[in-house]
Amino acid sequence: MRKFLALILSMVLLLSVVAPVTAETAKSDDVVILYTNDVHTYIDGELSYHVIAAVKQKLQEQYNYVLLVDAGDHVQGTAYGSMDNGETIIKLMNAAKYDVATLGNHEFDYGMEGAMNVIEWAEFPYVSCNFYHEENNVRNQNVLDSYVAIPCGDVTVALIGITTPESFTKSTPAYFQDETGAYIYGISGGEDGSKLYADVQSAIDAAKADGATTVIALGHLGDDPASQPWTSEETIANVTGLDAFIDGHSHSTVEGKKVADKSGAEVHLTQTGEYFDRIGMMVIDSETGAIATDFIELVKLTETSKDADGKDVVTVVGYELSSELYTGTELVSDPAVKAISDQWIADIDAKLGVVIGSTALTFDNYNAEGKRLVRSQETNTGDFCADALYYLFDNMGLDVDVAIMNGGGVRNKAITGDISYKTCKEIHTFGNVACLQTITGQQLLDALEWGARFAGNDKENGGFLHVSGITYKVESTHPESVVADEKGVWVSAPTGGYRVHDVKVYNKETGAWDDLDLTASYNLAGYNYTLRDLGDGFAMFRGAVNVLDYVMMDYMVLANYVQAFEGGVVEATNSPLAAKYPGLLIDYGTVDGSGRIVVEK
Repeated sequence: MRKFLALILSMVLLLSVVAPVTAETAKSDDVVILYTNDVHTYIDGELSYHVIAAVKQKLQEQYNYVLLVDAGDHVQGTAYGSMDNGETIIKLMNAAKYDVATLGNHEFDYGMEGAMNVIEWAEFPYVSCNFYHEENNVRNQNVLDSYVAIPCGDVTVALIGITTPESFTKSTPAYFQDETGAYIYGISGGEDGSKLYADVQSAIDAAKADGATTVIALGHLGDDPASQPWTSEETIANVTGLDAFIDGHSHSTVEGKKVADKSGAEVHLTQTGEYFDRIGMMVIDSETGAIATDFIELVKLTETSKDADGKDVVTVVGYELSSELYTGTELVSDPAVKAISDQWIADIDAKLGVVIGSTALTFDNYNAEGKRLVRSQETNTGDFCADALYYLFDNMGLDVDVAIMNGGGVRNKAITGDISYKTCKEIHTFGNVACLQTITGQQLLDALEWGARFAGNDKENGGFLHVSGITYKVESTHPESVVADEKGVWVSAPTGGYRVHDVKVYNKETGAWDDLDLTASYNLAGYNYTLRDLGDGFAMFRGAVNVLDYVMMDYMVLANYVQAFEGGVVEATNSPLAAKYPGLLIDYGTVDGSGRIVVEK
């Protein structure tokens, strides 16, 4: 009996020890990486930081190693970012438990001091292998660590940060310079991409020497042809040793594309799109190193009923998550993260939600197929933004001949109905300031050419110029040959002749459209980003005479224009500018704009 009782007792003890161990070992040693890119502060949708925080927690119940990373452009884009220079966005990322991020070009939009604040606020590391200090055109040490190596059991994952060299021109070159105009910060690229590739290869080699078994690029490069030779695919093709590339910048949706590296080995390339449309999920097999990717997407749950006329009425009754790799379907939420988000959204909406006008039109920058137009052709929103600048200075009694608006600064999707300050902030998210300068006709022609150098060639360019007070044509079959430096900044006029031609300037006194005089002086309205800070590389404006600066913030320029319409009602042709200058060519009726810019194909 004693032996029998001893046996029973030993079995109980064994079970009491084994049971918890069994539960623990049921969790997988495979490594999960959740990833986002180009969120651009769109935090008011159903899919946001409170959801990704809860998804991470759920996955931690199934996996021993779950990482959360971001590939850049997360602190700028809407009023929810710009109203405090991204501080609340970083609070949300901290609360969601991000593990690492890289700098996108828009992390520099609040100036270099603002970028450093973002890095300091973060409770996770930022990494970039090609962002460095510079002195007298000599590269010094990197500003940030090139990578982080994270042990995950038998696997050590290295995440290498890569920042696009386009940051110079897609934020503001002045942010990288001292007061004399000398560069004190650099981002390696090279005219042929070789400097970028060399930095990435050095980081890969260092990570492997540090014990990394899996090396993943966390890059903000994109696959847009306009970004060549600094795209993610070109970078992969010119290095060896990467296992995967989590990308951003081009807002592309790439679930998992195999790209051959320099040795012919396949690298897994992925990117989630934009604006929290989906969450990326990567799983690294702990035994084989095999990589699988999928998206965690939001699915609307609907019910269909009949109205009084017997027509179907579809009602959204809820949401769920869908993914092949993530097993849950419930739309989960972290209450602590959501509380931060809800309070901030309420605060900003209260400040900016005042309705100042309305429109029955649809102001847009996309065609019916969802293709973005504003960076390659005229749009009605682009026209409206340029006209708002023209109106601002004209209404102040200042002599303004021309206004320009870069397409990259026009960020909205379809807008109709009530117009509030927040609506204006959706169009202009950057907080740039209006200014007026005196330039020559030659400078204006060079600016139009620089902006239109890709027009008609299926390449986007944030520097494409929407205009007020002028019209112009672009011969898209003419090869572009504008000279730029290795940072993508304008150097000189095209070597093979101009694509832009037939430039006409509206004459306020006669109502006629006069030919552009290259030797004449014109007063040009725009924003400091383009006219003063070399944004998008517009260096031809160096030396322009400043007439008036720091006049009004961009979204307030729009609000000022909206309120000038009778009753605040914006119609296709009822602009106060059209009433004053009947020949100014204003018609906001369609997305393609008023016909000021003709891209000849």
